[in-house]
Amino acid sequence: MRCLRVSRFALVAFALALLALSTQVQAQASTPADWSVYDEVFENGAHHAAWWDAGWTGIYATSLAIDAYQSSEASSRNDRFDARVGVVKSALALGGMLTDRQPHQAALIEYERLKARGELSGVQALGLQLAQAERERRGFEARLSSLLVNSVAGAVIAADGRERDGTVNFATGMLINELQIWTQPNQASSAINRFQPARLSVGPVTLDGEYALLISPQQIGATWRY
Repeated sequence: MRCLRVSRFALVAFALALLALSTQVQAQASTPADWSVYDEVFENGAHHAAWWDAGWTGIYATSLAIDAYQSSEASSRNDRFDARVGVVKSALALGGMLTDRQPHQAALIEYERLKARGELSGVQALGLQLAQAERERRGFEARLSSLLVNSVAGAVIAADGRERDGTVNFATGMLINELQIWTQPNQASSAINRFQPARLSVGPVTLDGEYALLISPQQIGATWRY
């Protein structure tokens, strides 16, 4: 089975060419099964997002409380110093969780509104937007703030005469941030990149195959497989 990958701009040109030649794409019609797929994507995404938000908010709140206690009660001077650094890191992380919620809850509300009106095209566009948001939340820019905070924290500890402890603090912070990023919901991205059966007709020629919309940080495109 062969695959042809088409960029966003090539996809538009291809669609215009088909229109000029009076072509017709015959895909599966909207059925209750179609809606069940969307139900799964949006409802599971919102459920996952709620648990993710609550879980990581709880983790950072607990870490903040422990660091705040250790900053004054720890027996070692180094432990008290590191705890003060931890208070700043945990407070920033907690603030980020409270101000930057996952988009899935709002997407579910909009999906239910569109579904009630039977606007399948609107639901598909909403799914594309949600998938793109999921990709962006896993991109390089999502790591910049953590890189900055952990670099400063590690440097502060290293400047206290403990280079190894500073390195460990930096690496641990980045590892936790990476775990946070990769446990985020990605139901929309997974569903969009899933192949679906379709039939392409160009004049007298008919091709049975499968298609999938593909989203990456660099492009939005499509793949036709036959």
